[in-house]
Amino acid sequence: MKRFFLGMVVGIILVPAAVILYLTSGHAPAATADAPLPFERLIAKTALHAKIRKEMPTSVPMEANEAAYLAGARVYRENCSMCHGLPGQAAPAAAKGMFPPPPQLLQKDEMVTDDPPGETFWKAKNGIRLTGMPGFGSSLSTQQIWQVSLLLANADKLPPSVQQALASPSTAAQAPK
Repeated sequence: MKRFFLGMVVGIILVPAAVILYLTSGHAPAATADAPLPFERLIAKTALHAKIRKEMPTSVPMEANEAAYLAGARVYRENCSMCHGLPGQAAPAAAKGMFPPPPQLLQKDEMVTDDPPGETFWKAKNGIRLTGMPGFGSSLSTQQIWQVSLLLANADKLPPSVQQALASPSTAAQAPK
């Protein structure tokens, strides 16, 4: 029994001490170009998906229509495109230096059209820790975040006017008044 308790004490002291030594020695990956730690992606994604499932809205408070998409395109261009890019364009310079790399949300293979709009809303409102994804809950209105969420949820079937607003200079992305 004594050996068991000695083993517990040693484990409780040595394991955290080894982790602290590893982190403070400068060997832990901290640069965006470094390979991730073992299980880093699994742990981060598991925690993120659990939090989103628990907190994301399940109903959308506005209609998904051309006006909402156009308004979302304007907000997206001004606040999202510097990392998540625009259709038919190469990833922005900022995105190339981020870890994990931000998805290019308007490129066919990286669209989030299979995610519920509430999931995209949660991510845009709250941000995602340790990814560079900021939370826009204090800088954009709830309506603007929903407009972007609807835009992205329907990115594979946007009307031509919205596609043009995303492809043209930002003045063309103004929502109709």
